[in-house]
Amino acid sequence: MSDSLRRMLAGEWYLDDDHLRARRHRCRLALEAIDALGAAEDEHRSRLLADLLGQVGRDVRIEPTFRCSYGAHIRLGDRVFVNHDAIFMDDAPITVGDDVRLGPRVQLLTAQHPVDDPGRRRAGWERALPITLGANAWLGGGVIVLPGVTVGADAVVGAGSVVTRDVAPGAVVVGNPARQRQRQRKTDSRSRSRL
Repeated sequence: MSDSLRRMLAGEWYLDDDHLRARRHRCRLALEAIDALGAAEDEHRSRLLADLLGQVGRDVRIEPTFRCSYGAHIRLGDRVFVNHDAIFMDDAPITVGDDVRLGPRVQLLTAQHPVDDPGRRRAGWERALPITLGANAWLGGGVIVLPGVTVGADAVVGAGSVVTRDVAPGAVVVGNPARQRQRQRKTDSRSRSRL
């Protein structure tokens, strides 16, 4: 294991190196082979994805196209559904719980660069922070989840939202940045008229 890989997986600042570039290249080659398969070869496609990813539970469905950086740092629980054009930037671990549903074009982005130090950013420093999606979470189409975020079990993230901080279990968040939706009281004019 290279020092950069060790630092990357530990969530420390690191610089890219030949070892990391070679691992990403192998991942791209695997994804290219997967993308070349037709719809009649879905079973073979699923086997190749299972070989690429760190863990794939039972009855997982990943629609094409799927992109990731390394593959090995992705853990998918049982019955996960990943819709078309997903991007999992798995420089840090990405853990997806059982029964999670991801809409089309969801992006899980673990990598970050120095914000307050343009010199370090220019030099190529980066770090990666893990992303976790709790069981039965649902992320709508086009959702972007930023580094270090945990989305709790049973949470819902509205389409097009950008998730910059943790989402509590069972919460419904929407917007950019995603914020918890205020629950409205259910009032039915018919039931009020009977009181």
